[in-house]
Amino acid sequence: MTVDLDDALAAVEDGSPLVNAVTNNVTVNDVAQIILHWGGLPVMSDDEREVGDMVAAAQGCLLNMGTVSEEGEATMIEAGESANENGVPVVLDPVGVGATPTRDRVAERLASELDVAAIKGNYGEITALTGEDADVRGVESVGEYSDIATTAIACAQQYDTVVVASGETDVVATDQGAYEITAGHPDMGTVVGTGCMLGASVATFAGAIEDAEEATLAATVAFGLAGEAAASGAFGDVHGPGSYNVAFKDAVAGLRDAEYEPAAERVKQVLSADT
Repeated sequence: MTVDLDDALAAVEDGSPLVNAVTNNVTVNDVAQIILHWGGLPVMSDDEREVGDMVAAAQGCLLNMGTVSEEGEATMIEAGESANENGVPVVLDPVGVGATPTRDRVAERLASELDVAAIKGNYGEITALTGEDADVRGVESVGEYSDIATTAIACAQQYDTVVVASGETDVVATDQGAYEITAGHPDMGTVVGTGCMLGASVATFAGAIEDAEEATLAATVAFGLAGEAAASGAFGDVHGPGSYNVAFKDAVAGLRDAEYEPAAERVKQVLSADT
């Protein structure tokens, strides 16, 4: 699939999708800021009493398991069911799946009971979600995953969704094949919450672009390009993680007006389900 990033960015800016993010309390502000900087409208309703109504009025829904709780699980189920009933795309970020039995159970429930447009996780989380052995320490993937493209396809087939496996090289997979995204910068790993922000980006693009595969590819490429632009100094001097975090958010907000390589050059199909 080809990716026209100019069109994708314009669709988000013109559509201003309202995205309800049920997310963790560590990165809630970062998630809200990224949704806004892409051109979406963030709302962070996480109360089971109102979240169904809020999601029904939205164009995107993010479910992030970063700080999972009994109340949070109920809220995410309520939000996801409302999204499904109202045709709102759901993006699931199964943070920390593979680290504890509780997270394994909640992630499996959300992915199985809800109609999920996309799942975004790191290499370890996507591997664990398919039932394979994964090395997840806390919420970080610390193992070696040489067959991550194959695993991502298996995850997409298992849950009938689009999958983003984030890592040194991001992989986007459907039940038919996998793409490698050659965009991003190592400095992105120095900031807590970039994984959460990628999930928020996918939810924002999915709220403006009907095709989930197209939206997920565009969001992942755009996110990586913003990471590169921030590291280059194009959005301010970078002296360490703190200044990089600021430059990165500025890069997200300014990417529409920046110069970047055509997105198609950053997307390469590396595996087909038929081979």
